Amino acid sequence: MSQAPSLPSARARIRVVTLGCRLNAFESELMRRHATAAGLGDTVIVNTCAVTAEAVRQCGQTIRRLKRENPAARLVVTGCAAQVEPQRFADMPEVDRVIGNAEKMDAQTYRDFDRGDSPRVRVNDIMSVRETAHALMDGFGSRARAFVQVQNGCDHRCTFCIIPYGRGPSRSVPAGEVVASVRHLVDAGYPEVVLTGVDITDYGSGLPGEMTLGKLVRYILRHVPELKRLRLSSIDQVEADAHLLRAIAEEPRLMPHLHLSLQAGDTLTLKRMQRRHSRADAVAFCATVRQLRPDVVFGADLIAGFPTETEDMFARSMDLVDDCGLVFLHVFPFSARPGTPAARMPQVTRAVVKDRAMRLRQKGAAALSRYLETQVGRDVEVLMERDQVGRTPGFAEMVLASSAPAGRLLGARVTGLSGRQLQGEACAPTFGP
Repeated sequence: MSQAPSLPSARARIRVVTLGCRLNAFESELMRRHATAAGLGDTVIVNTCAVTAEAVRQCGQTIRRLKRENPAARLVVTGCAAQVEPQRFADMPEVDRVIGNAEKMDAQTYRDFDRGDSPRVRVNDIMSVRETAHALMDGFGSRARAFVQVQNGCDHRCTFCIIPYGRGPSRSVPAGEVVASVRHLVDAGYPEVVLTGVDITDYGSGLPGEMTLGKLVRYILRHVPELKRLRLSSIDQVEADAHLLRAIAEEPRLMPHLHLSLQAGDTLTLKRMQRRHSRADAVAFCATVRQLRPDVVFGADLIAGFPTETEDMFARSMDLVDDCGLVFLHVFPFSARPGTPAARMPQVTRAVVKDRAMRLRQKGAAALSRYLETQVGRDVEVLMERDQVGRTPGFAEMVLASSAPAGRLLGARVTGLSGRQLQGEACAPTFGP
């Protein structure tokens, strides 16, 4: 494992714009450090997302806007959209460099930028990558939480998804390196660490032995007892192993917030998506976890308007919000991604897709409001993120009557709510630094 990249100097003119997932957020910080260490100045790096056709279109909009705002800056495009469609971005006059997902994690890439023979487009075959670049990170701009990449890539082939072709095959970071990263971040003052990756419930792929995400979670908590909070990014519930379920039940430092990759609530739609679970599987998983951890809060990814989806099929996705007790919804209006099987299926009209996405978001907003109302009057532990704003263990945003430093853990009482935020006041001594 490489050492922590040097912290950027105050004079560095490096800006990294992150689009997409939490893994991109982790990688963006590492890229910023590599670019600064290479001595680059006046450089804007756009870390793109390819999850939908609309996401790629928005990448182009962002690039054009950034160039207008920074006409003299070198503009570098990377990330999943650049990996999958490098020529699309190479053809943009605003773009100076295009680098792939493997190349963006290599410090040498940035040192080569000012060499005369360095190629303008450097995107290699991501499917040939067998290791996940890893580095110790000791800062993330915010003092509240830090991300640790434990896995990259995906071996599944959902019919709507292009991400495996942007990220390559599933591969995992050795557990010892993950623990070292977590310990390093805790020593740097972070009370909360988030484990992130493309398909983290596939953790262990490519590693010797029978390592799983659940085993990794318990390994971290056992070997880094000073860690106050451990949180998971999105998981594929069908891959959850017995060790993970036991950790959810027995480890109070594992936060009771799980974001699930559900995608739909209709079993036939799930089959056409080539998902590996049924509607009944999703409902049973949520019921099991809620028995193990009654305070668990579920979020979920859901796609509205998948090809061939009828109104009855969509209704089952709407009902899934109640049947699984979902609180935080991330709703994707389906947009056909060229190169995926779903793009060749009979499409739902755009007007219907937008309407279903709106209705699903409204359903999610109502579910969130109901959950927040149940929190009024309770005492909770809040991790402060900025000024008077923090997060509860269930990931609800909370505004306090008085401010506290970012990264401070403190006890608070929920006194009310305003929109999507809890309101409260500190009611107990603070924890941690």
